[in-house]
Amino acid sequence: MQLRNIFSLSSIKYDVPSGLVVFLVALPLCLGIALASGAPLFSGIIAGIVGGIVVGSLSGSPTSVSGPAAGLSAIVLSAITTLNNFEFFLMAVVIAGLIQMALGIFKAGFFADFVPSNVIKGLLAAIGIILILKQIPHAVGYDADAIGDFSFTQTNNENTFTAILAALNSIQLGAVIICVVSITLMLIWGKTPLRKLNFLPAPLFVVILGIVLNEFFKSAHPSLVVSQQHLVTLPESDSISDFFKFFTTPDFSAITHVNVWTIAITLALVASLETLLNLEATDKLDKHKRSSPPNRELFAQGIGNTVSGLIGGIPITSVIVRSSANINAGAVSKVSTIFHGLLLLVCALTIPALLNKIPLASLAAILILIGYKLASVSLFKDMYFRGIHQFLPFVVTVSAIVMTNLLLGIAIGMVFSLFFILSSNFRNPFGFIKNSDHTGEIIRLELAPQVSFFNKPYIYNTLNKIPNESQLVIDASNSDFIDYDVLESIKEFRSVVAPERDINLSLLGFNEKYDVDDDINYTRVMTKEMQEKLSPADVLEILKQGNERFSRGDMSFKDLMHQVRMTSKGQHPMAAILSCIDSRVSNELVFDVGLGDIFSVRVAGNIVNDDVLGSLEYACKYVGTKLIVVLGHSGCGAVKAACDHVQCGHITQLLEKIQPAVHAEQTCLKNRTSENKDFVKKVTEINVALSVENILHRSDTLAQMWRDEQIDIVGATYSVKTGRVTFIDKAAILKRIAERVLFA
Repeated sequence: MQLRNIFSLSSIKYDVPSGLVVFLVALPLCLGIALASGAPLFSGIIAGIVGGIVVGSLSGSPTSVSGPAAGLSAIVLSAITTLNNFEFFLMAVVIAGLIQMALGIFKAGFFADFVPSNVIKGLLAAIGIILILKQIPHAVGYDADAIGDFSFTQTNNENTFTAILAALNSIQLGAVIICVVSITLMLIWGKTPLRKLNFLPAPLFVVILGIVLNEFFKSAHPSLVVSQQHLVTLPESDSISDFFKFFTTPDFSAITHVNVWTIAITLALVASLETLLNLEATDKLDKHKRSSPPNRELFAQGIGNTVSGLIGGIPITSVIVRSSANINAGAVSKVSTIFHGLLLLVCALTIPALLNKIPLASLAAILILIGYKLASVSLFKDMYFRGIHQFLPFVVTVSAIVMTNLLLGIAIGMVFSLFFILSSNFRNPFGFIKNSDHTGEIIRLELAPQVSFFNKPYIYNTLNKIPNESQLVIDASNSDFIDYDVLESIKEFRSVVAPERDINLSLLGFNEKYDVDDDINYTRVMTKEMQEKLSPADVLEILKQGNERFSRGDMSFKDLMHQVRMTSKGQHPMAAILSCIDSRVSNELVFDVGLGDIFSVRVAGNIVNDDVLGSLEYACKYVGTKLIVVLGHSGCGAVKAACDHVQCGHITQLLEKIQPAVHAEQTCLKNRTSENKDFVKKVTEINVALSVENILHRSDTLAQMWRDEQIDIVGATYSVKTGRVTFIDKAAILKRIAERVLFA
């Protein structure tokens, strides 16, 4: 590993202050978790040092901080009690580390990808709530429980809520003053001149202030003094040699004990699970949204636990409390993590007496604000507005973690979230789409990517509710897996039920993956018989419905290659559309029609010339088209050029045919150029109306068919912003024709 991948000089100004904050948070937690685990206090410090320096150097996460974990305290306490030998337990920690290294090598970190985001966010919110609730007793000077005990049921036979009630009956005014002053100062820190001191973060300042206030109480108000039992308690040594006596080595003879291996495997699995979940949660908190490699993290944690066990430390994991404190303090790289580990080592060696003057109330204030940021009201609002399928698993995860412990709470949240996933999958194994066009109503079932046996009853019931004589398409094109039982139900429906009920069933997308032949039985193209039955009004309504589908993004299903085959013998389009050549106006898409449904005549500015008239006459007189649509569009380049009186080669001749519309528009008296959007819009509409008039005036064939009501001619405009087609009032066009406002 290259040094520059660990240290970033540009981030030191952010990472060093962040490391100080994490150090202040980690110090009492290391001691508290060791106490709650029934291990020597200094074993917690060792674990914190290793988590910061060793794991911090090897981890791929820029913000995750490792150390002794509250979630393992119950397991560690049980293991030490069972083995009745701390050196034997250390051997189990070493083996657990080796197992974690193997998990990282064999890429077991994929598990984190399967944890739903609502569970991860529930974990963050729950930790925030727990931090607030657990720190209330310490904030008021009631320290009956270790500051690192985060379980609902505490080691002192109380629970989170009874501890708060007991604390409210044992308030120490000095601790309350320190805590309230600390919280207030951190809240207003950004508005004080002190905020400019990057080397002095607010949490460090309040810790120093807490020490100063308590020393002041000793001389000025002895009744307010926070006593030793409510201060940090770090083991002290008289010399370096005494300091190293705190370190312990494992008993390697314990490697043959079955209980040691059982505990080691348990620690490895639980620590790995907690690490992966905390790593996922940390990445979500990261302001830069960086993704940490889970397999590398497992390997780093394995080395960390191996080293921790070899020198007398308790097990470590990635810890969300330290990590969130790190991120909230502004950390950019892993320098802050490593620096906090170095601080633990140096301060435990050199200034334990000074550290032992820190009031737990000051640290409680820091943790309460961290908790508030993790369990913000905005997070709950965001999850609520995501719907019940996201909100309920989130709330259950939060409640379960708060009322039990981290791992059990996550397990409950996972089960509840899985229930919602299965429930949703059971109800929604396919998309149910109904479309109507010139061929009638078509029902389409688009199967989901995964269709399991859970879906069989819902699919079976849905097929039985399909109306008789329907056109039904079952599409498996997007499916990666369809359960055998579901396939059998579809086969039975095709062979027995559909024929008996005159359901015209088509199967698509089955051939390549499943033992079911594709079978296309519908004819979704315009036939001669269909064309003859349609009136001009029918065709207009079909186009309106098609544009409605297009504009809302719900276009009808089309098997284009099937349409290619079906139209290869001939064409019977229902409409001819004269539109602009603009690349944004594709007639088949705009009206949601298929191959063979329309003639598309396209020319810049949808103008009328002899070639256009010949094409339209051919479409209506000889092919049987029932409707002509003259379609203009917003922001038309040809119309804009006409408004600006552009002169350029053959373009000039084309624009001359649009000039009558420019002259006819008399409501806009100022700025009659393309810069005036309202002017361009009105000219576009007039140009469409004049094109309709021009068709009827210049083509006797089309005019006679129009008078005989064999065809109709309408004008419309298309919005390139919304995708909607607006048909121009027919009465206005008829009035102009009656008044003979034509090109004569």
